Amino acid sequence: MSLPHAILTALLEKPSSGLELTRRFDKSIGYFWSATHQQIYRELGRLEESGLIRELPSEVPVRGQKKEYEVLPAGGAELARWVGESQDPKPMRDPLLLRIRAAGVVGPQGLGPELRRHLELHRRQLAQYEAIEEKDFPPGRDAVEDRLRRLVLHGGIALETFWLHWLEEALGEVEDMSGSQD
Repeated sequence: MSLPHAILTALLEKPSSGLELTRRFDKSIGYFWSATHQQIYRELGRLEESGLIRELPSEVPVRGQKKEYEVLPAGGAELARWVGESQDPKPMRDPLLLRIRAAGVVGPQGLGPELRRHLELHRRQLAQYEAIEEKDFPPGRDAVEDRLRRLVLHGGIALETFWLHWLEEALGEVEDMSGSQD
């Protein structure tokens, strides 16, 4: 996924200002695609220059008023084209995995606390995803948009569940190697 396509998706859902997009990213898209406030504003400028979005006209122009953007037909067409495009999976690049691999060379000392910390972070993230599912996807919400959003959320839930199982296995192995509970 690329930032321009994430922004087009969000703007098609609801025309927004850069600040609103940042907040919405933090609450939804940010769970699987993050971007800073500055990155979002830079990309809004590029999308506008490319003719994919436009600033909504303001009824009363006021200096310092936040600009709201909407997707133009060319932007919708670009997003539809991108959705149907073939793309290979990206290789995983996770510093924790690299650190565990490095521990194979220098020893596992100190890994226990970091594995426990990651375990707790993934527990919290899973709880957050489950709360979102309970709040935002009650039984009967079966519109295509809801089903696809729920599918993305289920992907997040499955990934967090994987990490919890794997981290518990890794922690058990590291503690067994260390002979103690770091």
